[in-house]
Amino acid sequence: MTPEQFAQLLALYEDDGLTQQELCDRVRIDQSTMAHTLNRMQRDGLIIRTTDPGDRRRSRYTLTERARQIQDDLTEGARAVNAQALRGIDEEEVRAFMRTLGRVIANLEPGQP
Repeated sequence: MTPEQFAQLLALYEDDGLTQQELCDRVRIDQSTMAHTLNRMQRDGLIIRTTDPGDRRRSRYTLTERARQIQDDLTEGARAVNAQALRGIDEEEVRAFMRTLGRVIANLEPGQP
């Protein structure tokens, strides 16, 4: 499992059946990187690519049973890493950090001066 795959899986766990563009928007990576990652995930049996019935030019990506079977382990692992990273930091400090990090990310979004 790579970090790129993890981000896509989390997005699909929240909202299965997204298009490539929707995934790009959610995890904030470019189309070529996303295409490569989705191809690897399909090869690894984590997702299935199907044609969008409403627009046959687009594809939708849905989770396989294998991906669903590892969901609990992946999310628990992420929680454990987050808990370790935040150990000894009180909730107000975490909230302040997250607000600041959100601003930093927003400043780096395309179209920002």
